[in-house]
Amino acid sequence: MIEFEIYRDRISKLREELSEVGVSLDLGSLREQVKKLEEKTYKPDFWGDVQEAQKTMQEITFMKDKISEYEELSAELEDVEVLLELSEEEEDYSVEKDLRENTDAVEQKIDDLKIKTLLKGEYDKNGAILSIHSGAGGLEAQDWTEMLLRMYKRWAEGKGHTTEILDILSDTEGGIKSVTLLIRGINAYGYLKSEKGVHRLVRISPFDSSGRRHTSFASVDVFPELDENIEIDINPNDLKIDTYRSGGAGGQHVNTTDSAIRITHIPTGIVVQCQNERSQHSNKATAMRMLMAKLIEVKELEQKERIEDIQGQYNQIGWGSQIRSYVFHPYSLVKDHRTNAETGNTSSVMDGNLDMFMNEYLKYKAK
Repeated sequence: MIEFEIYRDRISKLREELSEVGVSLDLGSLREQVKKLEEKTYKPDFWGDVQEAQKTMQEITFMKDKISEYEELSAELEDVEVLLELSEEEEDYSVEKDLRENTDAVEQKIDDLKIKTLLKGEYDKNGAILSIHSGAGGLEAQDWTEMLLRMYKRWAEGKGHTTEILDILSDTEGGIKSVTLLIRGINAYGYLKSEKGVHRLVRISPFDSSGRRHTSFASVDVFPELDENIEIDINPNDLKIDTYRSGGAGGQHVNTTDSAIRITHIPTGIVVQCQNERSQHSNKATAMRMLMAKLIEVKELEQKERIEDIQGQYNQIGWGSQIRSYVFHPYSLVKDHRTNAETGNTSSVMDGNLDMFMNEYLKYKAK
């Protein structure tokens, strides 16, 4: 027998929550922005600047997708309301399974949409550049870095994002000392910024013949991928540019020329490098975009008005405090120390199921 009153209350609550999401999205403003941008596309010279035109089309698609997602969800909720009304009028209890499943599905989609409304940062919708560095501990830490790389690649694949290794330093004994991964997809940076910090692993080491428990650390840094047309003023005298020969995974078409690029921003100590592209020119262009993204991020963190105002050594990650622990032994637990979100399903997390941690972090930052 269907408890109609319970479903009426649930649906009423979902309707209120969806209405609040609509206010957060500011649908009226979104529709007005789409209208103005579409008017630009009707002009004869719109495609005169192809790069700017493509950016405009992407903005239109991004905003339309937001509106469509809300409208489709509103329609789904109406369908559930109609199903409830019909089953109540006709006292048809055979639809209980459909009613329950449809209500649960709408509830989950509203929760997901509520999380998306928290992505309000200027670069949240951009792709992300994610760097992982192994901590002290040699092979053990390097293996942990490789495990984290696999985890983030699996997360990206699950979202339909594309990945590209920009730079990697492997070790002859095994594992990875450091790696930089570009993840392209809508809101990639908005979600992945939750991963910035130190990640701690506790397990029985597969490299220890005595079967002892080891603790390993790796640091993760995340910054947004910038559009190619974004420019910021950087004093050339503040840059130290080095070239070196590409090598290791990702650079295995081993170049006979020193095409890999390392750029150091002297005032802050920020270092970026790229070896993925086949030419030194392409590597330098990619590395400069990486540097600009990092400098913008640091400028915002330090609340500076200009890049030139940033001085002193930039500490990428503070090693004193890990943001998350992954315990494989003597029990199974992954726990985020900022939000207290945790799960005992370590294998699922290592397969890229990170949404719980990312969503809880966004809620935590919104408080």
